[in-house]
Amino acid sequence: MIKGVNHRVIEVIESDCEFFERVLFFVKPEYSALSEGTLRDRAKAVARAASAPPPSKITQSRLLTAAALLCAAGLGAAILAALQMALR
Repeated sequence: MIKGVNHRVIEVIESDCEFFERVLFFVKPEYSALSEGTLRDRAKAVARAASAPPPSKITQSRLLTAAALLCAAGLGAAILAALQMALR
């Protein structure tokens, strides 16, 4: 058990999840009176149940930005073509 300034922290190193090498759990103050064994067992159970990390929101945001820029470029090209046709 690692004791922080204001929090108790449990570090689970032997995580069975292939995505994570270690997991840190910050114990809520109301549960800090529980035994270390109980807290560690619960933390290990939660760490074992961990699944793949969610897709990055940054990647989704970049895809949406790229799609918006592509649409804007297409709209600009269409306006330019329409203006050239009108000037002929």
